[in-house]
Amino acid sequence: MPAIPDTMRQVIFAGSGGPEVIRLETAPVPRPGPGQVLVEVVAAGVNRPDCLQRAGGYPPPPGASDIPGLEIAGRVVAVGEGVSSPKLGDEVCALVISGGYAEYCLADAPLCLPIPKPLSLLEAAGLPENYYTVYDNLFTRGRLAKGETILIHGGSSGIGSTAIQLAHQAGATVYATAGSAEKCAFCVSLGADEAIDYRNADFVEEVKRLTNGRGVDVILDMVGGPYVQRNFASLALEGRLVQIAFLQPSRVDIDLAPVMLRRLTFCGSTLRARSVALKAAIADHLRRDVWPLLDAGKVRPVIHATFPLEAAREAHALMESSAHSGKIMLETGR
Repeated sequence: MPAIPDTMRQVIFAGSGGPEVIRLETAPVPRPGPGQVLVEVVAAGVNRPDCLQRAGGYPPPPGASDIPGLEIAGRVVAVGEGVSSPKLGDEVCALVISGGYAEYCLADAPLCLPIPKPLSLLEAAGLPENYYTVYDNLFTRGRLAKGETILIHGGSSGIGSTAIQLAHQAGATVYATAGSAEKCAFCVSLGADEAIDYRNADFVEEVKRLTNGRGVDVILDMVGGPYVQRNFASLALEGRLVQIAFLQPSRVDIDLAPVMLRRLTFCGSTLRARSVALKAAIADHLRRDVWPLLDAGKVRPVIHATFPLEAAREAHALMESSAHSGKIMLETGR
């Protein structure tokens, strides 16, 4: 293995605010502790939580690095005590608690996954955050099963594009919402049976029409706010609403009677602050159920745009514009 340098480039947030607070600095390369590996990062994914952290609304858990970035891909260049896999030189993608926007990043060994056969390291860096999140919420919490129907809000996002593909592969009927005709077409190209342009149609009425008034079995929502009550109205008997983010306020005035009358389940989750053991359990499911689909080319990350590390401001501005379809990535040049 080549020698590990003493310093590296990394992105920092110089305070809370818009993309203008993003800076590039030189810092010492971290060293892996027990159970960790050091990855020479080729690429990192940009995600909504990164923007929320930059704005001051999503701080890293206590003890974690302040450097943004929740998913990476690259080469293992050092291993900590007790690590037998992955090995030095292995190419991996990894879910990380922070630190991804850098040339080197620490990762917990159990959260490293192999690079699927058809994918480049750049493409694989767009897998962990979305696939861990979607798998856990669709199948563990949402209990989505073959033959059921699902509504996925934000279908053209990184999360949405992942959820459409996995739900389609699971044998569900998939409906998605998106903000333009072009984005709706993108959702259909990934496996959505129908896509609803929420700017020009009421998704509640469209779901009633598409399901002959029955409603859908599962809704995956990242919007919140007034969508919560409208989601209740779109669920079938015994339906499940899974909340994974809030682009609109999390505090809402809602009528909970439909939850009782139609035996609905309303649940949600976050991923970042969970223990390594809980995340490793999701990784085991991904290896078993999803990585074979990736290896076979049946599902894939969709990369919308790639920026060099020094253009992280532009990457965040694009993310917040919602003009993208799929993933936004950073490349380190390593």
